[in-house]
Amino acid sequence: MAALCCRFHPRIKKHNPKNVKIFPYVSCSMQPTQTNIKVIINGAAKEIGRAAVVAITKARGMEVAGAVDSNLVGEDIGKICDMEDALEIPVMNDLTLVLGSISQSKAQAVVLDFTDPSTVYENVKQATAFGMKSVVYVPRIKMDTVSALAAFCERASMGCLVAPTLSIGSILLQQAAISASFHYNNVEIVESRSNAGGQDFPSQDAIQIANNITNLGHVYNREDISADIKARGEVVGEDGVRVHSLILPGLPSSTSVYFSRPGEVYTIKHDIVDVQCLMPGLILAIRKVVRLKSLVYGLEKLL
Repeated sequence: MAALCCRFHPRIKKHNPKNVKIFPYVSCSMQPTQTNIKVIINGAAKEIGRAAVVAITKARGMEVAGAVDSNLVGEDIGKICDMEDALEIPVMNDLTLVLGSISQSKAQAVVLDFTDPSTVYENVKQATAFGMKSVVYVPRIKMDTVSALAAFCERASMGCLVAPTLSIGSILLQQAAISASFHYNNVEIVESRSNAGGQDFPSQDAIQIANNITNLGHVYNREDISADIKARGEVVGEDGVRVHSLILPGLPSSTSVYFSRPGEVYTIKHDIVDVQCLMPGLILAIRKVVRLKSLVYGLEKLL
C-alpha cells in the first residue's frame, strides 16, 4: 500500500539583478505507508492474554490481528476484554487457520505464546512456517525445549524471544542482585505467592536469580552450606544460595534478596500487584523481536 506525498517548492528565476521572479511548483511521489505490526495472541482468553489485547490496542505501531484459545471460542476478543467497542476478532481454536489468514496480508506479524510448555515447540514451528516471529512467555518451560527451539530458529534464520519474565522490575532486581553479589558473601532469597498455581517451587524467578549470582568466584553462606536442614530453605546450585518459598492465600507475589556481612544487611525487593506490570515488557518484546534472526533467551538481553 502506498501514499501520495506532495511537497511545495519555490523556484527562483533571475532575469537580471533587479528582476527576480518566484515560480512555485509542487512535486509528488508515491511512498509506502508505515504498517502496524500485526499481533496474534495464542492464549488470548487467559488473564495475561486479555491484558495483552488491551495493551496492544493502545500501543502505537501494532494491532491485534488474531486471537487463539480453546476457551470462549467464537466470542469477540474485544468484548471478552470488556473493551468499549468490539474488535470484530473472534476467538478461534485453530492456530494454523489464523496464521494462514494473517499471512495473506504480507504484513509484519508476531505471535505471542501464552500456552503450555508441551505445545510451545510446535507453535513456534508453525509461526515460522508462515514467516512470523514469536514471543514466548510460558512458565515452567524446560531448558531442553529452549535449546531445541534455539537450534530450529538458527536453521530457519527466524527470530524468537523466550522470556522467563516480562516484568521490567524483576529484571532490574536480577541486575541489582548480580552487582551486589560481588560485595557480599551471605545471601538468601525469600519469595511469596498467594497460591502455588501448579508451579514448582522455588519458582523460576527465584531459580534464575540464584543462577545469575553463582559461578562468580566465591561460595555464599560458608558457615552453614553443609547443613542439611530443610527449614533453612532449598540450596539452589553449588554455591550455597538458599531460597525460601512462602505460599499463603492473600500474600502478594513478591521476591526479596537479602545480602549481608557483619554490621549491615542489603535488601532488594520487588512486588507484583497484578498482570499489568508485564505489559511494558511485552510491548518492548514485540518491538524488539521483529529485528531478531535467532532465538534470544531473556528479555534483559534486549534492554
